[in-house]
Amino acid sequence: MFFQGFSSSLLVIIFLISTIAIWFAGIKITKAIDAITTHYNLGEAFGGMVFLSIVTNLPEIAITVVAAYHHDYDIAVSNLLGGIAIQTFVLVLIDAFGVGYKAPLTSKGKGPILIIEGISLIFILTMVMMSKQFSNDVFFFRSTPFEWLILLIWLGSIHFISRLSKKNKVIPAVMNDEDNMHHVKSRRRKKIDNHQTAIIVFIICALITLMAGWALEESSDLLAKHFNISGILFGATFLALATALPEISTGIASAKIKDYQMAVSDIFGGNAFLPVLFLVASLIGGDAILPSLKPSDMYLTGLGIILTGIYIIGMVVASKKQFFNLGIDSIIVTVVYIAGVIGLLFLV
Repeated sequence: MFFQGFSSSLLVIIFLISTIAIWFAGIKITKAIDAITTHYNLGEAFGGMVFLSIVTNLPEIAITVVAAYHHDYDIAVSNLLGGIAIQTFVLVLIDAFGVGYKAPLTSKGKGPILIIEGISLIFILTMVMMSKQFSNDVFFFRSTPFEWLILLIWLGSIHFISRLSKKNKVIPAVMNDEDNMHHVKSRRRKKIDNHQTAIIVFIICALITLMAGWALEESSDLLAKHFNISGILFGATFLALATALPEISTGIASAKIKDYQMAVSDIFGGNAFLPVLFLVASLIGGDAILPSLKPSDMYLTGLGIILTGIYIIGMVVASKKQFFNLGIDSIIVTVVYIAGVIGLLFLV
């Protein structure tokens, strides 16, 4: 490892600097993607699911690639599955600090596209749980068939959602909201002439996020060993929180500029993309990862399904009741997530 031999205090500094870099890069990426998707008329939800969700998960990509190269999967796997749970919890933060007191997030950022994204995520996570029941001997091209099925589900959902995004009758599903109407009109009035600058900013910030993700993986693995913390617990909590910083910064930034669909789509789309990285890890490491999942990994997968389901119900019901600037669904997610993390302590 590059940081082998560094002191614990220096590793902590590297960890913190990497998280700060990821935070500020995430804010810049949001504005750049907003400009790019507007210029090319890609739609907010599609932009959030594809561009924003992949870029904000660059730290997880770097962590997975490095871990697969070293055949050290505990932190990578727990970071991916724990990241899905904690990134869903990020919607609570967006609800509290990005939307305001007028209405909950799911009453502003809703619609058939986002519901389909959430259901696709549940399909993918269910596939992860089903793969555990099969033997490691079911091997196909340096991986199991389930990694490829997850990829197909993810690509299929992107194709389906991109077609829906191009239909004017689908996108206005949330346009009866006063804030969204004001935002759409202002975006139509504003002509984005400098989209090339946005692309350059996008690329630079993506590279910063990728390098910071690599530094996070290297430093976090050594920190877990220095402090005798289980790699599974560290990956599902501290590391998952650090790698979720792009989603926090971009989500709140998207909500501030009233891109509520993009804020939610970034989370759902990013979570759906994370299990695709199991295929990347298998191709690099040559090991069957999904059939070797541990009970704690299955537990985190189930937690991700429950949290996603709560928010899907929140979009369907669309209650405008708030308590402490939070929707009822966000309050339930907070309670379930805290209980889930406490339960994880009994499994590791």
